[in-house]
Amino acid sequence: MGDRPSIMNLAVPDFDADMTGGQRFRLSDYRGRKLVLYFYPKDNTPGCTTEALQFRDLHQRFRDAGADIIGVSRDSLRSHENFKAKLGLPFELITDPDEAVCNLFDVMAIKSMYGKQVRGVERSTFLIDAEGKIVKEWRGVKVPGHVNDVLGLIESAD
Repeated sequence: MGDRPSIMNLAVPDFDADMTGGQRFRLSDYRGRKLVLYFYPKDNTPGCTTEALQFRDLHQRFRDAGADIIGVSRDSLRSHENFKAKLGLPFELITDPDEAVCNLFDVMAIKSMYGKQVRGVERSTFLIDAEGKIVKEWRGVKVPGHVNDVLGLIESAD
């Protein structure tokens, strides 16, 4: 994780993926607005639920600051739809079972779970500007305080 090169200021190639709400995500559809793309390991787990709820609770402030929020994990579309409904999330979730989006952002990592080495999503967030460039990346995110940090950066830039 520590030797991973920064992707700051790189333009993100346009990509598309299935997401909740019967929609197809296309990065180019978000040009002209900031985009918070957050990657998380798994629906309905404690840390991921807490993170989603914090993004939910501050969603209107993100919108008011000109930013959209999209969550990404490897869970199925059905799992995402249930997670979104259960938590009342006002933003969409991308399903990435083949890890194409995860690999584009280099968020797959070997992690230790119950003493075993497993490959999984490293909790990460990317702030993409209105032109499609990454202006900030947070990797190896710890949930407490993270969503406020992201919002604070966006609000301070206005």
